Amino acid sequence: MTITDVQYYVDGVLARNRRVLSKTITMIESSLPFHQNIARNVMERLLPYTGKSIRIGITGVPGAGKSTFIESFGMMLLKRGLEIAVLAVDPSSKKSGGSIMADKTRMERLSAESRAYIRPSPTGRTLGGVAQKTRESLLVCEAAGFDVVIVETVGVGQLETTVASMVDFFLVLMIPGAGDELQGIKRGILELADAIVINKADGDNVPRAHLARQEYETALHLVNPASANWSPPVLTCSALEERGIEKVWETILDHKRQLGATGELAAKRKDQSLEWTRFLINEGLQEWFYKNDQVSRKIPDIKGKIEAGLITPTQAAQDLLSVIMISGASDDALQREENEK
Repeated sequence: MTITDVQYYVDGVLARNRRVLSKTITMIESSLPFHQNIARNVMERLLPYTGKSIRIGITGVPGAGKSTFIESFGMMLLKRGLEIAVLAVDPSSKKSGGSIMADKTRMERLSAESRAYIRPSPTGRTLGGVAQKTRESLLVCEAAGFDVVIVETVGVGQLETTVASMVDFFLVLMIPGAGDELQGIKRGILELADAIVINKADGDNVPRAHLARQEYETALHLVNPASANWSPPVLTCSALEERGIEKVWETILDHKRQLGATGELAAKRKDQSLEWTRFLINEGLQEWFYKNDQVSRKIPDIKGKIEAGLITPTQAAQDLLSVIMISGASDDALQREENEK
């Protein structure tokens, strides 16, 4: 069997072979056309085995203790007999493409467990802090039979909400001292949150955590909730002392029961698949546009005119788009002439 055999990857994932599972995700993340072609075939065959896990997205302000929380949360799930996969999205350098890739060292206990799988992924050039192929990686982990799949994102940002378009439950992790954090957090994040969890509610932070809880509860009343059937709660916990973690899990299960009973959860996943399709179309169109020979030849001239202040960015974009439009019109004319012959 060759390494390019699609069935090799499919069988390995379904058997939860860690080596094959990691190689499959690496291939999915690859930008090589050859790998992308194999990945599409693998995903098509794995699709019938997906959809059974609980998908959780976790984001939060820097310093909120996301890794510590996920480790404590994951260890609790393992004690309950569940199996967990963590897709930890690492920040990448825009210049070098480098990534810290330190998640396994930050989750030492969890990474040592045979029923847990941690996969760091660099964000690359994708906006929103979510790796370009995280959606496919999530489905691969589902096909491998993990009960819970967690997507950990870089941190709260203007486009960080991308993660909410691929999970069932979107959790925003915060820390005591709500004043500054509440000002810094984006309104859109609060609108997408299925729960806000205030971590580090231990020691001298306990009073501040309770105050923060009140402030966030007030803030949530001022925004439109993501669901008509769910009111996002504000919880407190201490991931370090492993207190309040089980309440978070119970909240996630309550959310699944309520949205499942109304049919909203199934509808949400269908909408996410459509959103995923739109994302891939936009991504493909952008790649196709910049690979067009006529566009590539015209870009240096347009760039020079912009830098010299001779044209506006709006006109520059229109000029480049017109290249594609003219090219497309010419191709249509040639095709009509060919058909007439």
